[in-house]
Amino acid sequence: MLAAGNPPVIDVIVVNYNAGNALIPCLESVLNQSLAVRILVVDNASSDGSMAMLRRSMDLPAYVVILENAENLGFARAINAGAAQIAKDGQYLLILNPDCEMLPGSLNALCNALDQDHKAALAGPLVIDGEGRPMRGTLRRFPGPLSGLLTFSGLWRLGRWIPLLKGVEAQDPLPVNTTQAEAVSGACMLLRKAEFFAAGCMDGAYGLHCEDIDLMYRLQQRNFHCLFVPSARVYHAQGVSSASRPVWVHWQKHRGMQRFFMKFQATKTSPPLRWLVITGIWLRFAATLPKAWFQR
Repeated sequence: MLAAGNPPVIDVIVVNYNAGNALIPCLESVLNQSLAVRILVVDNASSDGSMAMLRRSMDLPAYVVILENAENLGFARAINAGAAQIAKDGQYLLILNPDCEMLPGSLNALCNALDQDHKAALAGPLVIDGEGRPMRGTLRRFPGPLSGLLTFSGLWRLGRWIPLLKGVEAQDPLPVNTTQAEAVSGACMLLRKAEFFAAGCMDGAYGLHCEDIDLMYRLQQRNFHCLFVPSARVYHAQGVSSASRPVWVHWQKHRGMQRFFMKFQATKTSPPLRWLVITGIWLRFAATLPKAWFQR
């Protein structure tokens, strides 16, 4: 257990796996926010020397702690391992990908949003790429059989003109003010710590992908909602940790889709539709596998 002392405003968990040079600016961007933080870096048995690089490059203060796992637990289990180490006091928990950088004032904007809406359990920022453009998934809906099919097929792009064709992805333009959302990006999530623990933390049965949507769905079941906070901006160099094993990540993504569907939606659908959805998930996996293969 990390020493409590005078608890800071926010605990931060960053799960690292072969993030290389991205990890250091990620942590610096958190330390440069205007709020007090306590950071726990959970390393999933990285093989790229990123932990040694971190120790050499930064004079780590006492409130930045490293937990090194002997094996790769997967993202969800690593978050839970980190959550078991942090103090249960304090109001907020930030879960941040190691390939993200928080722009100035972003953490404060996320906190203010949750402070002003006590039925919100999670707040997510506008996630941008290197050109400052919103990234896919920064604001989205929960996947369902129809919306998933529309997203997989690309027909969701017609949703701005035909509402029945809306998929999982939000349509442009994105809201300019804080708004309620079904789901936001899992790359950066500020949570009410009490609600995170009350919801049972992450579902460790996910390997990688969809564990964030699962958490947001369970929070909704507990009568809480998410917030999309566009005044908070986070740069995401997506795929840094996944670059060394794209095929495995591709498989885990589709495995996560199937788990989410079976866990929350399968019993509400007829058997033919149920098998159609599962078949569609794995047909998509097969159709897009070559692209993932050549990304190795």
